[in-house]
Amino acid sequence: MRVLTWNAWWRFGPWEQRRDAMLAVLAELRPDLVGLQEVWARGGQNLAGWFAERLGMHWTWAPFGSPDRWRWRGGEPDADVGVAVLSRWPIADREVLPLPEPGDQDDGRTALYAAVDAPGHRIPLFTTHLTSVPHESAVRCEQVRALAGFVAAHSGGTPFPPVLTGDYNALPDSDEMRLLGGYRTAPAAHGQVLVDAWEYADPALPWATWNPANPYAAQTFEPRGRCDYVHVGLPGPGGLGHVRDVRLAGDRPVDGVWPSDHAAVVADLADQLATR
Repeated sequence: MRVLTWNAWWRFGPWEQRRDAMLAVLAELRPDLVGLQEVWARGGQNLAGWFAERLGMHWTWAPFGSPDRWRWRGGEPDADVGVAVLSRWPIADREVLPLPEPGDQDDGRTALYAAVDAPGHRIPLFTTHLTSVPHESAVRCEQVRALAGFVAAHSGGTPFPPVLTGDYNALPDSDEMRLLGGYRTAPAAHGQVLVDAWEYADPALPWATWNPANPYAAQTFEPRGRCDYVHVGLPGPGGLGHVRDVRLAGDRPVDGVWPSDHAAVVADLADQLATR
């Protein structure tokens, strides 16, 4: 089973050409589950719905509660922003969790849960986008605590471990990412371990999802880093859900167009019980 996470960079830059480039990457990779961040909705159109229609997938999305901070940056006062899920299989249930926010930087960020009816088992799938304010690690820690409780509340009744996707705006060694994982420090939810899929990556592979080699990322003058993640709970019976492979995607131009300012992360998970 293939899982992908990608920040779509809202409607910034040449968004129509970028949308086509993102679609080309998704069509080539054929992911089964996709978590998207910075998804836009405007005038009855939705980026996630546009992808889903062309890829033959199911979808759901959750707009941010306070999108005005995004609207002025993009110059589009009638466009919403949020997170979304695409699924190869039907989405049986969904729920949205508003996340804690810095008082003066509240843009209504949320976490989205989708219960995916995959063949043989239900998959608890989540996506989110934590605050990007550089000095607000403490707020991201609060967001992670809320997210961990949300995951714990929606991960029962299935042998498949929870799958989290998102742009966390945090580096792997940060307090918030260690807290989310729960295996390098005390977990945010009692007994819950969420493994960073990238720990299974080939060390020789490119790793930075935010890279100034991308001209859109270079505009911020920030150093490269990995801030986009797929996390998976501990494997179920027979290794169900364990990480088989992980790598970047969308980290180069498509017909001369960079799809986004972020690279995507692609993880292949075991979707059947291991046999001996």
